Amino acid sequence: MFNSYEENTLQYYPEKCINCLMCTQVCPHGVFTEGEKHVELTRPELCMECGACAGNCPVQAIEVQSGVGCAWAMINAALKGKDMDSEASCCGEDGCCQ
Repeated sequence: MFNSYEENTLQYYPEKCINCLMCTQVCPHGVFTEGEKHVELTRPELCMECGACAGNCPVQAIEVQSGVGCAWAMINAALKGKDMDSEASCCGEDGCCQ
């Protein structure tokens, strides 16, 4: 069983979680919060797919395709010397990471 959000590639497997809280510490947008037995996926729509949570999870309870989504758009814009609005197609018409 896993929790996923249809607007990004984030997948969370709470049954694997050991409640180490690493994801809550490294996520720049507070997608995860502390729970009683495992962390809670509370704001999946804010995931920018940077991969910090998955890369720091010692039990692979989180999967995300980094290199897509808002994080990629921000890096791509910076590398091209463009503003975020020109690269913000990843999060719909309102732009990225608001």
